[in-house]
Amino acid sequence: MELKRLKKVELRKAWAHEATDFTTWLSQNENLELLSDEIGLGIKLLQTEASVGRFNVDILAEEENTGRKIVIENQLEITNHDHLGKIITYASGLDAEIIIWIVKDVRDEHKQAVDWLNEHTDEKIYIFVIKMELWQIGNSDTAPKFQIISKPNDWAKSLKSNTGGQLTETKVMQLAFWDKFKEFVQDKKSILRLRKPRPQHWYDISIGNSNAHISLTLHSQNGKIGCEIYINHDQELYSALEKYKTDIEKELNDKLIWMPLEGKKATRIRLLTDADLYKTGDWEEYFEWLKSEAELFQKIFSKYIKKTKKH
Repeated sequence: MELKRLKKVELRKAWAHEATDFTTWLSQNENLELLSDEIGLGIKLLQTEASVGRFNVDILAEEENTGRKIVIENQLEITNHDHLGKIITYASGLDAEIIIWIVKDVRDEHKQAVDWLNEHTDEKIYIFVIKMELWQIGNSDTAPKFQIISKPNDWAKSLKSNTGGQLTETKVMQLAFWDKFKEFVQDKKSILRLRKPRPQHWYDISIGNSNAHISLTLHSQNGKIGCEIYINHDQELYSALEKYKTDIEKELNDKLIWMPLEGKKATRIRLLTDADLYKTGDWEEYFEWLKSEAELFQKIFSKYIKKTKKH
């Protein structure tokens, strides 16, 4: 086997101008998806060059499924004080909770500053510094690579959010369960694209629709686990899917719980099964059920969502 050498490519060869070239490239869905996969958060574009007073942030986005605001500032040079100040200004002006600073390289003092901010802000604020790179193998096409230089410590953030700095027994179980579930799914080479686990009773999975996603759920008090389609702010989509209820349940080979939730913002289409979540010896059985149902939900509901008009 003949092995080739990796060759680093100068960023400006691909993107001569940050705003007109790099920001335009990054704002495309497939490229935001690459960034999403690297940092473990789903990113949905809202606007490029969004106004913040007399300044403009390169990209304003939101986290898929939660709606948390994201600001992305691009700097195809080494970090400087000016851009560090800008990202904080943009985040405060747009009430953003997630900041992503994409750079050519990072000075030690700026990495230290961002690490300090991540350590001293509450669990809602997440700041990432990402080093942008381009690589070639021989004379191949150029490939982008996002390298995380600084990121929040999720475990420390979770501790801060709880009184006395301690996670409850339930939160510890939830985080451990989702961590091991993610490892299980990755080992099985599943089609599911999983984000970073958190100590909460749900785990969201994108299905490529901004108004609907899969949500896997843990119900420790009721002894259940669940897989559901969560539809936010779109009663029309729920009603359209309900018209296919018989066909959907036939393909899933299961009866679902259809929850219109009148007067509320979200609707759900849910499947539940029994599970004793504190019996860790049974977790692999639960992982297999969640993985299999999530894969089916993704395949079947994605198809029927495409059938509904305007979705």
